[in-house]
Amino acid sequence: MSETTRIASAKPESEKPKSSWINLLVDYGPLLVFFLAYRHFKPEGAEPGLAEVVAVTKGTATFMVATVIALIVSKWRLGKVSPMLWLSTVLILGFGTLTVLLGDPFWIQVKPTAIYLLFAVVLFAGLARGKPMLRVLLEAAFEGLDDAGWIKLSRNWAFFFLFLAALNEVLRHFFNVANGNFEVWLQAKLWGVTTLSFLFTFSQIPMLMRHGLAAGAEPEVERNPPHD
Repeated sequence: MSETTRIASAKPESEKPKSSWINLLVDYGPLLVFFLAYRHFKPEGAEPGLAEVVAVTKGTATFMVATVIALIVSKWRLGKVSPMLWLSTVLILGFGTLTVLLGDPFWIQVKPTAIYLLFAVVLFAGLARGKPMLRVLLEAAFEGLDDAGWIKLSRNWAFFFLFLAALNEVLRHFFNVANGNFEVWLQAKLWGVTTLSFLFTFSQIPMLMRHGLAAGAEPEVERNPPHD
């Protein structure tokens, strides 16, 4: 994610390097680590329910560690931690702690719903005040994008976050530890929801271009969608 609307007062040589690979690693690395840890800790041939609870609990602990590491990497390599990443990390640690302490995968599955709803509420609250809160959450400034563009982008993401919250609840209901299909939910979260987010982000580019987005800023919009 790009630098915020802060006007850079530091000297060019002191600025942190921008890297889309670092952004992607910070944004989606912990979720991939969760998936791999879950697959590693789930023993073959064990009773599905118990095996999945154990694997989810251990995987969640690994997920929490990876999330903190991603936060540190973001600060170290990018020179900043966006408010969206802060909020996501706090909720991941909170729901993750409940999952580990209670041994109940419900909490880690409902975590995305809570994050999506929180972001939607923040964005809708900003829209009610005429403020594009997405710019604040992302700490991003897309060169040339006017205020109307930011308002529309915040509105569109607010509705998309509501859609993702509803989608997660449907997936959580049908694919969970109780019916032995937690891995289906996790794969849908890692591959399906991530793909949907990138496609939705890409679909916003024409609108942003109409509102003055500079051509050079387009890749940043495409590669760095908001996430949970």
